[in-house]
Amino acid sequence: MPGASLSLHAAETTAPATAPYLLAGAPSFDQSISEFRETFNHNNPTLPLDEFRAIDSARDTPTLTRAASKINENLYASTALERGTLKIKSMQITWLPIQGPEQKAAKAKALEYMSAILQAFTPALTKAQSQQKLQKLLTSGKNKRYYADTEGAIRYVVADNGEKGLTFAVEPIKLTLSDSLGGAN
Repeated sequence: MPGASLSLHAAETTAPATAPYLLAGAPSFDQSISEFRETFNHNNPTLPLDEFRAIDSARDTPTLTRAASKINENLYASTALERGTLKIKSMQITWLPIQGPEQKAAKAKALEYMSAILQAFTPALTKAQSQQKLQKLLTSGKNKRYYADTEGAIRYVVADNGEKGLTFAVEPIKLTLSDSLGGAN
């Protein structure tokens, strides 16, 4: 029995070799980064997202563009976009912890952004529900390099690197009918 819990723990803390949104044929949300930013800023006037700027990365593929937007000195939004359409494949908020008296306020601001991103991609949730869902995800992902939770057509990802930072991401996933359902039609 101890071996089973050890392998389960390893599965929860080990990041996949390749992020799912980087795989060939990975889905994207049906919204460009410009459309998302306009809607997000309208719905969250106290949490502005500035324009995203492309990041040159050797890890990019012919079908993927990475972009980022600096929110403040310790908070960033980043995204993986479908090259050409600029539709979102992954939206991420990263908080780099700071020490000192501003830490609590800085973390609270980071959690506000993370909750707002969660709600932007899951609009059926109220603000309070998105905050609760975020807390549940962060608790489940605490001290784990990688934690993912799938709900419907969305994957929520938490990467908790302790003092090095915390990233929360929202990604679309492909939904497929199981073979047993397909034959019933």
